[in-house]
Amino acid sequence: MIDYSDENKVLQVEHLKQYFNMGKPNEVRAVDDISFDVYRGETFGLVGESGSGKTTVGRAIIHLYEPTSGKIIFDGDDVSKLKTKQQKQHFRREMQMIFQDPYASLNPRMKVKDIVAEGIDINHLAKDDADRTNQVEELLETVGLNKDHSSRYPHEFSGGQRQRIGIARALAVQPQFIIADEPISALDVSIQAQVVNLLKKLQRDRNLTYLFIAHDLSMVKYISDRIGVMHYGRMLEIASSDEIYAHPLHDYTASLLSAVPVPDPEYERARVQIPYDASQEFDGKSRQLVEITPHHWVRASEDEIPMYQKRAQEKSRLKQ
Repeated sequence: MIDYSDENKVLQVEHLKQYFNMGKPNEVRAVDDISFDVYRGETFGLVGESGSGKTTVGRAIIHLYEPTSGKIIFDGDDVSKLKTKQQKQHFRREMQMIFQDPYASLNPRMKVKDIVAEGIDINHLAKDDADRTNQVEELLETVGLNKDHSSRYPHEFSGGQRQRIGIARALAVQPQFIIADEPISALDVSIQAQVVNLLKKLQRDRNLTYLFIAHDLSMVKYISDRIGVMHYGRMLEIASSDEIYAHPLHDYTASLLSAVPVPDPEYERARVQIPYDASQEFDGKSRQLVEITPHHWVRASEDEIPMYQKRAQEKSRLKQ
């Protein structure tokens, strides 16, 4: 069971904004004032269609992008106020990222042992060459690869194997928090489940916390404890994965779920996709995340709160 007390928050994102080309005609508000918390030991799933800003959130949190405004508090420290090289290096060791594209995220000129050991070298985590080699081989075996693979180059591996190398690289510095940016979207369906099961096993064994970014809703439900739904750079709904799937309150979440295919021909024939009118998000009303029921948050204006409360009551009655 995850401890959802304030003391157990490992990441707090407060009013994060990430704009590109600010002040120009082609300004893009990729992330527009979002807030959420991630608790130690949980997997927080971030979902939404392509272009909703999910990946930008992950990159802003780990400071691959410099956020336009807002606060990112990791383990009690404001990330934007880390000034010294030592502070920044400690932060980067504690938080790692698994990238979406297993082909582009590995240097083709480096052998696997050097790719995996890069973080070990930078953080001086090996006593000598023998210790370095031993750590790399252990990491490769941890992610389901053979230690003999360490002397090969990335092009000699399949997509699933390359993603395992990326996971080993992230684990090399013994982080406590991992941002998994669509780590399975570039893989065959048969390999996706293997990688997700590996991530779940690593989480149990190493007490890891994940921010799992994806657009495959069925996979997100499988791996996540809680889910945040994004659209046009805004967070529209946050709840437990079971609650999101069983009782979505926001129209966009309901529309997104109605598009998920199910391996049941009779259900598929009867399935009706719910349309969503995005213009309601741009009607000029001031909206923020409101807790409609315990731990179930929806982006709403003052006059929309009663509507969402009524929906929650109706869904609760149907549940009973």
